[in-house]
Amino acid sequence: MSELKDTITVRVNVKITPESLKTIVENAKKDVGMDQRGVYRVDTAGKVDEMISQFLLEKDFESYVKDTKNYKSLAIKNRELH
Repeated sequence: MSELKDTITVRVNVKITPESLKTIVENAKKDVGMDQRGVYRVDTAGKVDEMISQFLLEKDFESYVKDTKNYKSLAIKNRELH
């Protein structure tokens, strides 16, 4: 696990595959299980947030953004987002 760091919450749109979303929802449901009425009580959007945030911490996003080479082609690849 990554060491604890000071973080801030940034609300952004992130592209993920439908398969990734499906897997997160399925695993979140398995984790909490059904309640007495057969309903899954889990915040799947919150779980997506947790999964992506944890991934960024574990995969050293800080080093990635410090490397200016990672900015070169972003304007073209993400043009539709701006």
